[in-house]
Amino acid sequence: MSLKKQPIVLLSMLLLLLAGCARGYQDVRPSLRNSDALHSELAEKVLSLNPNAVSEKDVVEVLSRCPAPRILTLDGSVPIVTMGSFCRFLIRMGYPKESFRNPGNGSYTYTYNSYRSSREMAGMIAWYYEKEGMRPVVIGHSQGGMLSVKILHEFAGTFRDKIAVWNPQTEQAEERHTIIDPLTGLERPVVGLKLGFASAIGTGKGMRLLLGQWGMLSHLRRIPDTVEHFTGFHLESDLVSGTLFGIRQGDRYYPVCSAVVRNVTLPAECSHLGILLMDDLAKDPEARGWIQSYVPSGETPELTAALGTNYRNILVAAELWYSVKKQWCSELQRWVLAKAKLNRE
Repeated sequence: MSLKKQPIVLLSMLLLLLAGCARGYQDVRPSLRNSDALHSELAEKVLSLNPNAVSEKDVVEVLSRCPAPRILTLDGSVPIVTMGSFCRFLIRMGYPKESFRNPGNGSYTYTYNSYRSSREMAGMIAWYYEKEGMRPVVIGHSQGGMLSVKILHEFAGTFRDKIAVWNPQTEQAEERHTIIDPLTGLERPVVGLKLGFASAIGTGKGMRLLLGQWGMLSHLRRIPDTVEHFTGFHLESDLVSGTLFGIRQGDRYYPVCSAVVRNVTLPAECSHLGILLMDDLAKDPEARGWIQSYVPSGETPELTAALGTNYRNILVAAELWYSVKKQWCSELQRWVLAKAKLNRE
């Protein structure tokens, strides 16, 4: 190639690159809004599953062949250890990696900063639901748990009457406060949207005072009916979350109306920052088997004698994996049934 032509070629390549950036990343995941997303045989297998007893075989043979709800994980105020380990744990357990892909640039966004606006996050969740057909799951640690609860109150209209749709591709609000519900085809407001599952890990009132988040003090433990199932995790003797002298009655989460709320007290071996380190559990055959067969029972679940205390974070990992795969199955069944109803009409 001559030296005269090189600048022209380089300029052309640069223009193509810029054009690609301008278009933004296009999510290639199969969308449930597409009528061909699940063929009839796979849809029947999805409906045959029991959301409360999803086995590893069910994950491998059925769920892994389907799209999954997007999971938004929210870091603590000082993310020395992020929620990334938990996301990698989910992927190793069989959750689709594509459910963490950023639609704006194609990267894998495992966690979100807990200082983000709850209004923007609620608008983003609505955008994802409209585009992907399944309600996202929200799980936060420490301050991220506060943001998780605050998002639920945003949907409940606690702070404002209208919320703009937030586009994660452009990182800007759209000029609308409604979405087209992918399961009904009807227009609906962002406010009032109900999630399937949300959770908060090690979130206390004391830090809300220190960080000046006084507006959430009266709402932190109140779970509105904008979520179907919520799990709050408490750490024994934890200075950061304010449970240094034990779990008091006022520390418990409780439903305002229809939400099913579960409080779980984790063993003293769990630390505020260390509780997030769980991705290696999915690589250990013994731990993985125990997690796969785990079924929640009581507010202070115990490890089996065989496991002992060698796996200090296995309880929170098992609790969350149970809830995540249950929500995965339930959202798929919700879509299949809605689609069948529309076809009949």
